[in-house]
Amino acid sequence: MRAYLYIFFLFCLTTQAQTEISGTVTDNKGNPILGANIFLDGTYDGVSSEVNGTFSFKTSESGSQTLTVSFISFETYVYTADVTTMKNMTIALREDVNSLDAVVLSAGTFEASDNSKISVLKPLDVVTTASALGDFVGALQTLPGTTTVAEDGRLFVRGGDANETQIFIDGIRVFTPYTPTTNNIPTRGRYSPFLFDGITFSTGGYSAEYGQALSSVLLLNTIDEPDQNKTDISIMSVGGGVGHTKKWEKSSLSLSTSYINLAPYIALYPGRNDWEKPFEAIAGEAVYRYRTANGLFKFYTAVDATNFELTQEDINIPEGVDFKLNNKNLYLNTSYTGMLGDTWSINTGASYTLANNKIDVLSNEIDDTENSFHFKAKFKKRFSSRLKLAFGAEHFYTDFNEDFQGAFGDVSIDDSYGYESNISGLFAESDIIFSKKLALKIGVRGEYTDVMDDFTVSSRASVAYKTGKKSQLSLAYGDFYQNPVSEYLKFSTNFEPQQTKHYILNYQYNDNGRIFRAEGYRKDYNSLVTFDTEMPGFESNYGNDGDGYAQGVDIFWRDNTSIKNMDYWVSYSYLDSERQYLNYPTRARAPFANEHNVSIVGKYFIEDWKSQVGLSYQYGSGRSYTNPNTPGFLQEQTKSFNSLSLNWAYLLSQQKIIYASINNVLAFQNVNGYQYSNTPNANGNFDRRALLPGADQFFFVGFFWTISDDKSSNQLDNL
Repeated sequence: MRAYLYIFFLFCLTTQAQTEISGTVTDNKGNPILGANIFLDGTYDGVSSEVNGTFSFKTSESGSQTLTVSFISFETYVYTADVTTMKNMTIALREDVNSLDAVVLSAGTFEASDNSKISVLKPLDVVTTASALGDFVGALQTLPGTTTVAEDGRLFVRGGDANETQIFIDGIRVFTPYTPTTNNIPTRGRYSPFLFDGITFSTGGYSAEYGQALSSVLLLNTIDEPDQNKTDISIMSVGGGVGHTKKWEKSSLSLSTSYINLAPYIALYPGRNDWEKPFEAIAGEAVYRYRTANGLFKFYTAVDATNFELTQEDINIPEGVDFKLNNKNLYLNTSYTGMLGDTWSINTGASYTLANNKIDVLSNEIDDTENSFHFKAKFKKRFSSRLKLAFGAEHFYTDFNEDFQGAFGDVSIDDSYGYESNISGLFAESDIIFSKKLALKIGVRGEYTDVMDDFTVSSRASVAYKTGKKSQLSLAYGDFYQNPVSEYLKFSTNFEPQQTKHYILNYQYNDNGRIFRAEGYRKDYNSLVTFDTEMPGFESNYGNDGDGYAQGVDIFWRDNTSIKNMDYWVSYSYLDSERQYLNYPTRARAPFANEHNVSIVGKYFIEDWKSQVGLSYQYGSGRSYTNPNTPGFLQEQTKSFNSLSLNWAYLLSQQKIIYASINNVLAFQNVNGYQYSNTPNANGNFDRRALLPGADQFFFVGFFWTISDDKSSNQLDNL
């Protein structure tokens, strides 16, 4: 009998010690949530919510406890209090603003990344786009907002000239991103696309973190951590290369080198230029990475040397123009990204560039050297998943010197000149995410440049609203400033910064491999560089009296889902642009700003042939030029540009690939412009010659072999 009384007494105590926890779980609109997990931290006490969102469970815990409520696509709710107060609770979960279906600030920005929520390109597209020839700039020229300027090779974005686009590696400035060349021979980007796993191409409205760019910024991110040890070998019709990656527990090292010589190719396909020494280049790159307890350190370096000599036709010089160039370039880049506690992070880095050009043209010798330095430190504070603040400082230094020996007319010249410039910048920017549907980015940037003793303040803002599960609208505005380039500062520093204002409206639809973007924009230019002579020189009168505008619509569609083994994208750009700058006597559409541009890129994998075939078609409407035989300035247009390129990648074995491509396979006779004689002929007309490409077509064949730990990777990865 005593034992029964004891058991009954314990039962009563247990019953009295239990506390009921109850309530209702809803979303922020009051709709009940079924299946939310509700539990007390550190215990087995908990339950799932019912169809009507209600829950109820009992616990023997007492005192202060932590109640946790979680459900997919919503932020986890945490509440700490005495368990006796956890009755009849109403818990409204907030949407998880970091989920894949959340709104993304995307106005003016294209991302090419395997890890991005929304990517219009992948890093691999750079080397598999038929017209790109392995150049990341060539691949980006298939996106809307870019203009076809085939004889130049650089990025011309939304009515801006190529100097208005700046390139950054791991957030740090690249001062000389292109290999130097001469008139009517397109340049290429210096850097191997295989070392990058992310590309962000902003055609306008970009972050306050980036300055000294009127039109666009291109951000290249090196691979954070390679997945294995491997060696890549390439043998090509224009040269060869080898690369090796070694991976350790906390660090890795990637090395690559390449050699290009066009002499054998030109011997088979001479083209229109008279080469004394065909283009030759040797280059090397290295990336060292070290992972610390809280961050990642990277050191990137690239060095290259190029040289060539040729004679080009000139309507005013019967014997042609002799041109010889030797270039050496060194780029060093170091960066660190890490955490400074739970809510603070740091991104810091520096770059150094040493570039030297030796040019012989028309018996004139030019030797210029540029030393450039960039340092940046950026801090980010995460107050919550909905509020983040970034701020930082940076400094740019440039020392440019040029030696000239030659003559203008009967006057012999032996002179040295140049300039030294310091630019200091401060920036701050905040991301405010109100919900999965609405987000805002707002920032400000200030810059001081000593060479012009000028201080500028730029405001930037963008907002995005999700109009449906797969679509969103974005708006962006920004002020952008950029100093004149070395071509003018070496003669005069009597300038002020050039300015643009960007206005952007963007619509984006993303559905399981299908992406559609439509973007309208307006750019207003002020304080553009002007001078009053045929060419810039010491005798020129310089100023900032130029202005202009660019406006248009960009459309992009990509689909890699609808047709099995098929991936394609289509880009269209309409551009209305006029400007008065340099020595323009009036406002006009610049020769680099054609009105219509179309790109079509397709890739198809043929399983039975173990091959990927691709095509790339580019169209550009006629470009303006001045005909001195009729009144006006830039009053006529060339015929339209057309080019169809094909490529084929064949898998010999899992790690061996044969790759072939033909640019302009239909041999369209494209015209880049016209050169007129300086004096009229006997009939009083100015004779002209067409500025034609050095060759109408380009053929490429390569063998690419990968040796890796997994014995399956190759240099195109998806074959």
